[in-house]
Amino acid sequence: MADAHGFDEFYRTTRGRLVAFLWGMTGDRAEAQDAAQEAYARAWQRWGVVSGYADPEAWVRVVAWRVAASRWRKARNRTLAQRRHGPATTVPAPGEDTVVLTSALRRLPMQQRVALVLHHIGDLPVEEVARQTSAPVGTVKARLSRGRTALSALLRDREESHPA
Repeated sequence: MADAHGFDEFYRTTRGRLVAFLWGMTGDRAEAQDAAQEAYARAWQRWGVVSGYADPEAWVRVVAWRVAASRWRKARNRTLAQRRHGPATTVPAPGEDTVVLTSALRRLPMQQRVALVLHHIGDLPVEEVARQTSAPVGTVKARLSRGRTALSALLRDREESHPA
């Protein structure tokens, strides 16, 4: 296990300088804090090696700057893509039926929900659902049958308690 006390002390004594550096470089305090947090998480994962470096703070600073630069590049690329292709098309809000169905699906056991969604919404044959879920075909058929029965009951209950 990494030397928790040594890392804690390192973090306490270097965090302020790192965030100040990143803030100055990015101009965004929240972005600086996020990049610093990611860099310290990576340092913790490798603390056995990083703590042996002549200047662990320099390693963390380089990692943090690369994290911040990578985020900046991704944001820039999104902006360029939007300029090139225009803003993303707006997606209409889901209809009431979609909300009701999604709510009912959430109440099913996970394995039944996965089988139903892959088969009926994803339009996959039973054999492909079996392959993707690593379950025998017979098990998938049972999950589909039980899931449809349970879903039907949930939707019927909803309809009875909320008539149109």
